[in-house]
Amino acid sequence: MDFVYIDNSNLYIEGRRVSAVKQGFEATIDNAMRNGTLDKGYTIDFGKLYKFLCGNGVDAEATLFGSRPPPNDGIWTFAERAGFKLVLEDRNIQNKEKKIDTGVVTKLTRDAYRNGDPKNDLFVLVSGDADYVPTVKTLVDDGYTVEVVFWGHASKELTSVASKFICLDDHLDTLRL
Repeated sequence: MDFVYIDNSNLYIEGRRVSAVKQGFEATIDNAMRNGTLDKGYTIDFGKLYKFLCGNGVDAEATLFGSRPPPNDGIWTFAERAGFKLVLEDRNIQNKEKKIDTGVVTKLTRDAYRNGDPKNDLFVLVSGDADYVPTVKTLVDDGYTVEVVFWGHASKELTSVASKFICLDDHLDTLRL
């Protein structure tokens, strides 16, 4: 079985940054990060993302983590229709996203040790944060296959401890809504 865990805002924001460079708004990803430049027209199609990550979805469980939207926002409805299970958290009083990274780590770890088979199951993390290094390293050290799928500027420390790194940069337009 494949288990897929997506930090939606991390994927979405950094995809907009990669697109900004591709569109020529900035010369490099470092400039885009330094200047906060995003391609605000770039949106990921949840159906295409699900197919990219899970193929036909047989024997796959994909969970999308994100912040609870306002009542009039139907974005998560599209994600559910595409096949994702949702884990939504409320934003804090400063309207900052909280509990997403720890939610991903908790579910990933629980699934691996309760439901996973190190010999047969694949665990896929779609995020690029170095915060995930201890979890990914521990699981790989314990014999699990953990792939990291993210944009090319993912944490080098994270990509180096993963079983495999899949760069999304070449799939930017394929995943576009």
